[in-house]
Amino acid sequence: MCFMDERQLRVLREVGELGSVTAAADALFVTPSAISQQLRLLQRSIPVPLTERDGRRVVLTAAGQALAGAAADVELALARARHAVDEFIDQPNGSVSIAAFHSAAAAFFPLLLKAGSADVCPQVRLAGEKAGPRLRLHDEDVPQDEFPALTREYDIVLAHRLDHAVGWPRTVAVAPLLREPLDVAVPVGHPLASKRMLTPRDVAREPWITVHDGFPLMATIEAIGAAANHRLDLVHRVNEFTVVTELVAAGAGLALIPRWTARRHPRVALRPLRGVHTRRHIDALYRPEHTPRRAVQTTLTHLHQAATTIRTTAP
Repeated sequence: MCFMDERQLRVLREVGELGSVTAAADALFVTPSAISQQLRLLQRSIPVPLTERDGRRVVLTAAGQALAGAAADVELALARARHAVDEFIDQPNGSVSIAAFHSAAAAFFPLLLKAGSADVCPQVRLAGEKAGPRLRLHDEDVPQDEFPALTREYDIVLAHRLDHAVGWPRTVAVAPLLREPLDVAVPVGHPLASKRMLTPRDVAREPWITVHDGFPLMATIEAIGAAANHRLDLVHRVNEFTVVTELVAAGAGLALIPRWTARRHPRVALRPLRGVHTRRHIDALYRPEHTPRRAVQTTLTHLHQAATTIRTTAP
């Protein structure tokens, strides 16, 4: 009789998430033939098919999906067992890697460091002072559907999605941080700056600065055009909000700017837009097997505290 093991379950989970043997091999740093072998060994212990072809993709059958879901629980249980015996689970100053898109990084990273959650300068720590998690900070500005995959590389990923967008996949755990309004940025001398609130018709015939295709804000831009029954003139494509506000200040066009996390510009006014969903979720994504670590739990707590500070102290 054949028995399934942790490696086989991990392979099944990755193939189900990524849709191909080659992609799973790349993610696990092994050869495609090794992935195929593990799938064959696993299939011998299961009386029903676990995978099937769907065009060029490899997809999981209903039985495969059920087993892959259980595989996540198995990984979590094994992670907890390992941490329990090597004391790694209780290290308050363990290393925690965090990735964030640009505006979230600018807003959250300084607050994490200021809160003392990072062991930035151990040589100046007072005698007897307890060290916090040693943060490893990274920027990752990717399309919305690529954020979950980053949890393979980082302990915590700060990701964003629009208010009405599809939620995050069940392969990752989610800690909601902010539900942030998106405002229309206009130059302070522009006639629209005199209005307290704008409508899609107010802004539809103006030139626009927006993000690249595939990034979350594009859906809101399209919704504004649809509500005004006029296709917006997208003259500039820039993802970095610091650059965007400089362009708005220079009169290059209007833009959608996050109300709390983007840095304010003295020559740019932010005005709410009614008639269109203009909010985004900022969430912390992570794999469930990371949460037993005390350093990760502490960092998640600090992220929630930072979110409260950002929401309550923004202009």
